[in-house]
Amino acid sequence: MTKAISLLGATGSIGRQTLQVVQELGLQVAALTAHTRVEEMEQLVRRFRPALAVMFQPEAAEALRRRLEDVDVEVASGPEGLLRAACMDGADTVVTAVVGSVGLEPTLAAIRAKKRIALANKETLVCAGELVMAEARRCGARIVPVDSEHSAIFQCLQGCHGKEEIRRLILTCSGGPFFGLSYQELEGKTAADALKHPNWSMGAKITVDSATLMNKGLEVIEAMRLYDLPVEQVDVAIHRQSIVHSLVEFRDGAMLAQLGTPDMKLPIRYAFTWPQRAASPDRKLDLLQCGPLTFQAPDMEAFPCLRIARECAAAGGTACAIMNGANEEAVYAFLDGRIGFQDIHRLVQRALDAVEVKYTPCLEDILEADRAARRAVRSHLG
Repeated sequence: MTKAISLLGATGSIGRQTLQVVQELGLQVAALTAHTRVEEMEQLVRRFRPALAVMFQPEAAEALRRRLEDVDVEVASGPEGLLRAACMDGADTVVTAVVGSVGLEPTLAAIRAKKRIALANKETLVCAGELVMAEARRCGARIVPVDSEHSAIFQCLQGCHGKEEIRRLILTCSGGPFFGLSYQELEGKTAADALKHPNWSMGAKITVDSATLMNKGLEVIEAMRLYDLPVEQVDVAIHRQSIVHSLVEFRDGAMLAQLGTPDMKLPIRYAFTWPQRAASPDRKLDLLQCGPLTFQAPDMEAFPCLRIARECAAAGGTACAIMNGANEEAVYAFLDGRIGFQDIHRLVQRALDAVEVKYTPCLEDILEADRAARRAVRSHLG
């Protein structure tokens, strides 16, 4: 079981819920990182007393340093600060809760330091999953997923004797705020519309990804990498109630599912306590009150991002890194009001058409694919 953590992304939705679980379990905090939220970070440092606090933006780090002159904490900044937090001697577990491909290199650093990785940054496995999993095997580091769907699969696979027993993984999907709408009906949707998720409280970027179903596409790729399966063995089912968090179908026809309330603290807690479980103060699922549970196929005509993600997964190489980088740029442009909702998938496809895919890539190839995809989107946006 985890005793002390480094938390990368402390002021985001996952970061805040992680710190609630840390308090419940009585864990220590060795390092905290954030992007720009200086005031919130100051409060967290004063409460949890980490040895290291990192602000990704140098100006924010300097502001935090001035605020914490009376506290015994080292303040660092930038990518170098993230790498230091990922390798802290005082932490046995690193929670990667930063958003986007910025989480890739710190995750690799934590793997090489032989930490337990509580992985909430799906882009790490989307962009460089084969490389990351190979490095984890080489170093003997354990990756325990925090995403609710991948935690569900991880839990269902406890006791599975090998991937040859698995027929398929079934990732459940709420369908987001636009479930049931046609492609044409989605054209005029705004960021305010997209941020109204029916079941989960999440950050802006992942909430928009849930609205386009790109988030589920990223999770398909993540599942492939975590469990070393081809994309053909990873399916998606729309499950509006978000009670069944995912399922595993075995070769004999048996299915195992993990059920629970839509609360991210459950998979976070399990990532810390695995292979044991700890008591939780949170509300428990009441099967007699949750109502009917329904499942249906996703509409990939209305939501092309899921189709694009599956195609990139099948293509391999740097295709997924190109797709992910382009999607990040497009989503932030949408949140800024510069493009429409359906322009997100169009920009992703344009980047995939413009940037050459490299097969059997090294880390630098992956990072360059990410940069090239972002340049392609920015160039189109002017």
